[in-house]
Amino acid sequence: MDSLDASLRMDQQYRYQRYIYDLSRKYYLLGRDTLLKDLPIQADEAVLEIGCGTGRNLVKLAYRYPAARFYGVDASNLMLARAEKNLQRTLYAHSIQLHQGLAEQISWRDLGLDEPLDHIIFSYVLSMIPGWPAVLEHALTLLKPQGCLHIVDFSDQAELPRWFRTALFTWLTWFNVHPEPRILQSLEELAMFSGANLKIKHLSGRYAFLAVYRKQDSHFEPPSKLPQMTNYLGI
Repeated sequence: MDSLDASLRMDQQYRYQRYIYDLSRKYYLLGRDTLLKDLPIQADEAVLEIGCGTGRNLVKLAYRYPAARFYGVDASNLMLARAEKNLQRTLYAHSIQLHQGLAEQISWRDLGLDEPLDHIIFSYVLSMIPGWPAVLEHALTLLKPQGCLHIVDFSDQAELPRWFRTALFTWLTWFNVHPEPRILQSLEELAMFSGANLKIKHLSGRYAFLAVYRKQDSHFEPPSKLPQMTNYLGI
């Protein structure tokens, strides 16, 4: 799918949802504020949220870390327009830049930066992207050495009642969201492959997971692009 098709598809999905997105999502996108609270952001660091939506997370971060620089990328022009409107109501519009683009194509140069990023955030985004393995690998190429990838997303709900899992997955399908337990496996294997530090925490009942992946090497070569590692990730 090219960038125009993806943008149109996301605009269609959020044409009306954008007006109630933040109100409705707070009831089941759990763990987002925990992720934001635990971010170790320093002054003048560059932070990118991929799939920033209405800008809700970026505004909260800008309030907490006014000396940092924040960037948001989203495929949907309509969601970005909503984010722009939301930013106008805050004191932090000057420290947040929004860009339209796809997760697997964006570069730090597209953001006007002279060097890679310090932090990248995925908040309930990977479960919406069919090609999430490529997106994960691409994100790691955008980070500085010691830069961090922060993820919150649905886990396998293994410790929750079966009826709850069935109802949740049915509900999420209506919004083109497909929880993918293999995301955690891929993070673990990527960390093992590159020598990165990975910390994972589950919310109650394994409803969702929080992951922090700290990059170690100065250059990340995705395993899928190395002939001898073609099937390393098992995806």
